[in-house]
Amino acid sequence: MTLSTNDDLRFMQVALEEARTGLEEGGIPIGSCLVVDGEVLGKGHNRRMQQGNPILHGEMDCLQNAGRQSAATYRRATIYTTLSPCDMCSGAILLYEIPRVVLAENHTFLGAEQLLTSRGVELVNLDLDEAVELMRRFIDANPDVWSEDIGEESE
Repeated sequence: MTLSTNDDLRFMQVALEEARTGLEEGGIPIGSCLVVDGEVLGKGHNRRMQQGNPILHGEMDCLQNAGRQSAATYRRATIYTTLSPCDMCSGAILLYEIPRVVLAENHTFLGAEQLLTSRGVELVNLDLDEAVELMRRFIDANPDVWSEDIGEESE
């Protein structure tokens, strides 16, 4: 199923709502959802702070919440994420052969996009100002938490 720009914007709103939920819970505002054949199979948000779990990035939480899926299902999926996927999340995308990633922005963090595209994953950047502002406000207010999330030393 080929998705239109309107579909991408609609599903990205699900991911953005997840990001806002994460922020309201005291976490990092990154959200994600997994879509197959026009249906949201799972959604999630970064819950590292809330759960004390170092691998609960938005995409990982989304995949966990989508539950077990067949290889054929993942190969028809699009994963939406409010931020460029990091190495860990990109690894999961590659492992399950999710062919399409739609991100809201990559200004505040540039993840493993080159790796994804080199392995044939279609990458669509919606470049949404709303997502950039959400992350910039969070990073400015919480630089140590952000550094921890992306595996860097605090300055």
